[in-house]
Amino acid sequence: MFSANTYQNRRNVLCEKLNEGIILLPGNNPVPMNYPSNWLRFRQDSNFLYYCGLDHPHLNLVIDVKTSESTLFGDDLTVDEIVWEGERTKVSEMAQLAGIEHWLPSAELQSFLKDHNNHIHYLPCYRGDQQIFVDGLLNGQSKGASKELIQSVIQQRSIKTDEEIAEIEAALQVTAEFHKIAMQSTHPGVKEQSIVGQIEGHALSEGRRLAYPVIFSVRGEILHMNEYNNVMAGGQLALNDSGAESPLHYASDITRTFPVSGKFNDRQKEIYDIVYDMQEAAFTYCAPGKSYKEAHLEAATIAVRGLKKLGLMKGDVDEAVKAGAHALFFPHGLGHMLGLDVHDMEGLGEDLVGYNEDEGRSDQFGLAYLRLAKNLEPGFVLTVEPGIYFIPHLIDQWQSEGKHEAFINYDALESYRDFGGIRIEDNILITEDGFRILGPHIPRTIEEIEAEMAENNA
Repeated sequence: MFSANTYQNRRNVLCEKLNEGIILLPGNNPVPMNYPSNWLRFRQDSNFLYYCGLDHPHLNLVIDVKTSESTLFGDDLTVDEIVWEGERTKVSEMAQLAGIEHWLPSAELQSFLKDHNNHIHYLPCYRGDQQIFVDGLLNGQSKGASKELIQSVIQQRSIKTDEEIAEIEAALQVTAEFHKIAMQSTHPGVKEQSIVGQIEGHALSEGRRLAYPVIFSVRGEILHMNEYNNVMAGGQLALNDSGAESPLHYASDITRTFPVSGKFNDRQKEIYDIVYDMQEAAFTYCAPGKSYKEAHLEAATIAVRGLKKLGLMKGDVDEAVKAGAHALFFPHGLGHMLGLDVHDMEGLGEDLVGYNEDEGRSDQFGLAYLRLAKNLEPGFVLTVEPGIYFIPHLIDQWQSEGKHEAFINYDALESYRDFGGIRIEDNILITEDGFRILGPHIPRTIEEIEAEMAENNA
């Protein structure tokens, strides 16, 4: 945990943003995996962690907006529970660690809320058990999640403090090892699952957990591939998108793409260079006041320009981007916020996190998936992750519809159908005068990747 002062200050700032009422922040409870006493590994709600840091189930926090005083609701373990689960910190001690003024048994939460039912703020429930719990507490009389609270939390959590940056960089220290392990262990004849097992095993050996399920595959054109059944072969590319959590659950999120054989062939180098240039161009937009939507569109422009040189696209570059033709190859957004969640605060509403009220999300394919479009501010932590992919199903659909024929050379794409995909992703902090790539250096250029892979073959 951070210091009690950190959590007290966070709660005080939150209360200053609201006018009246009380704030209900439910903690998460364990979820059964396949029968009642076999639990999935517990993960605390990120907003609960942010405002009190207590990483235990069956806890709830209530904050009085007027006084900024907080009450923790929870129960000490019974002897029977201790027999099975072991001891844990007493609720009174938890409250002191988090700078919480009062604590009461869980059974008193509902009556406490009844006594303060003039205005109860709570956040959206992203889990079914959470929603049932809140509905039960409020006897079905809820007016829904508080937009005022949602916007206040987003504003506060979006700006990362030095101690939060330190946590993200601690996560990236472990993540860097994930990527070195993957590069050094990937060879023709190795099954993808073997690499994923080494990544997950390293996380466990460091006392960490994954920020999200590992994406590792020679089918890199599948954006969130979580099946690892392929045996890798020479001539293929392996895409590794994996990240560890810090001890306090701050996320990291890095992608590297590398040749299974250890050496890029000429065609792979051509596409890799385009993606590298897309990321470099996007970095030039990573500064306070710059629009991340403009960064995305600039990356798209670089993609079209590079693909046109290879004969895969044609026509006017700017018109192709305006029409969205590049999305055949770059169908996702440039990046997203990063923090206690790998897609930070997305449970509060993706548009509220990533967009300003005066600019709505586009409905154009590709651009519609941009999670972060607002102007950047010092303290934002985000991913920069352009990519180029050759997705046979999407190519076939667009070609059959005659879509963007003025910009896409479908005949030339035939020889790329089994290429896969390339993505390069780094995590950055927006500073007062620009940006900083967080964490240790992870091989990113063609030369660095080939050298890293050669180390284990020397």
